[in-house]
Amino acid sequence: MTMQMILALGILILMIVMIMSDKFAFGAPPIIACFLLVVTGVSTVQEAFAGFVNPSVIMVAGFMVVMAGLMKTSLMGKVQSAMLTLVNKGGYKSYALLIVVVMLGASLAGPGSTGYYVLILSLVATIPYNKKLPTSKLMMPLGFATNHPLIPINVALFYGVTISVLETAGYTGGISMPRFAVVNFILSLGLLLWCLVAYRLLPDHPIMEDSTDNEVAATTEIDSMPKWKEYATIAAFLISVVCMMLMNVLGNAAYVIPGLAGSFLLIINVLDFKVFRDNMFAPVILMMAGVIGVADALANSGFTPMIGDVVANKLGTNISPFLLIFIFALLTSSCATFTGSNMGSVYIFAPIAIATSMSLGLNPAAAAIAVVISGWNGGYMPIDGMPAMILGMGKYKLPQFWLFSIPMYLIRILALSIGAMIMFPVH
Repeated sequence: MTMQMILALGILILMIVMIMSDKFAFGAPPIIACFLLVVTGVSTVQEAFAGFVNPSVIMVAGFMVVMAGLMKTSLMGKVQSAMLTLVNKGGYKSYALLIVVVMLGASLAGPGSTGYYVLILSLVATIPYNKKLPTSKLMMPLGFATNHPLIPINVALFYGVTISVLETAGYTGGISMPRFAVVNFILSLGLLLWCLVAYRLLPDHPIMEDSTDNEVAATTEIDSMPKWKEYATIAAFLISVVCMMLMNVLGNAAYVIPGLAGSFLLIINVLDFKVFRDNMFAPVILMMAGVIGVADALANSGFTPMIGDVVANKLGTNISPFLLIFIFALLTSSCATFTGSNMGSVYIFAPIAIATSMSLGLNPAAAAIAVVISGWNGGYMPIDGMPAMILGMGKYKLPQFWLFSIPMYLIRILALSIGAMIMFPVH
């Protein structure tokens, strides 16, 4: 290993330790790492901070502003009302429909949306015990369903991260956003199938005090805005999604149209400037932009290709491409589960998975897609974020949680790997 490799690797490890320690604000460690890359002479200023002018980062930042506007519309309120109506009806059909309703809501909120899963879990927690459909049978499936859009039109974050790791590794073939969305759809079908099968395995117990009336009013209060603003917000969302899907046709314009749509929402006062700024420069955007410089430094030093060659030699040329993708997806998702660092885990394993695939003469798109999406599809341990909230708010015992979450995890990673292989053949 050269000194450049050692320095780049040391800075990467320091960044990961800072991310996992929870002692630093989310998004700060990659920025610190970028400064260190410049000070140590591993990268120039332009190279270390290249992520901040990366087209994919700019696209995702603009789209997050649009999403902030969409969350203020009455669509989320309608999802809540539909949920409460189905709980009052009870039974297996209502259970299945509730999962579908939440997954449809996730189509708008997008996978990995903290606000959406907190909203759904909070709503379930307020529903009194109903023997016809106990809330203990809803908390786990509905909680995990918030991460799986049934109509995956809003996958900009995952798509942007995938593009950035592929470009960093030197892959210029591009990937189709509609095909990428289909991979997410196949993953969502895997979760839906498991939830439908697992109904009888879910425990039956109250998670709040009984109510004298076992039904809940199917109404919720939402912030209202003029109808024309709602229509304008929905139109801005749809235009952004369509333009991102037509990236290969529109070229550079596709990267900035979401930002223009977000600016339009600012102009018509759907959002104030504070909300605009907080979403455009959200911690996840700083994280995404900062780690690109670190990944570039590893690749430019020769470390990432070297590791890819080593892994490829250890695995041998006869290894099944599917098994290769499946293993890296398991490693990434497990790392994210135990550390709580989704983005950090992706940027550890994605470059290695891509380099390994290229060393074996395989198209790396499927591996990159599986690794990126798997970073948000662990959750079989209630250590951080949503899984911890599900365990606590649902008053589950750990064996009850594992009975649902471990098979769910394996089915999802299997479905993800299959979907990535089908939509993005490796040969």
